[in-house]
Amino acid sequence: MIQQITAGIKVSVQTKFEGSFLKENILNYAFKYYITIENQSKHVVQLLTRHWKINEAIIRPSYINGVGIVGKKPILKPGDIHKYQSGSLLTSPMAVMSGIFTMINFSTAQRFNVHIPYFKLNAPHILN
Repeated sequence: MIQQITAGIKVSVQTKFEGSFLKENILNYAFKYYITIENQSKHVVQLLTRHWKINEAIIRPSYINGVGIVGKKPILKPGDIHKYQSGSLLTSPMAVMSGIFTMINFSTAQRFNVHIPYFKLNAPHILN
């Protein structure tokens, strides 16, 4: 598990290789990732947006930006934990992802960025 804390918000990531398959005659690799967001601060916060950077082997980085996470903009009181899972379909068996969650602190009305730590997406057969 990979973890990082920014401004009292702890983000933990676990990954899982789901398999490979042909799609339009291109070999694709499916990965699932599990994200845990824990509010260790003294403030109520809300996740507003997400920004991902995906670095696949031998391919230019791709970026994903959007509102909330899997259709939600969770509000986290001090001590609250929010978990979700998502996935990536890649054309490379190896990649690295990282990102930022933009949040708002309800006490100060200030927006701030929470870093999502770099994590690896590796098909197990590539590592042998």
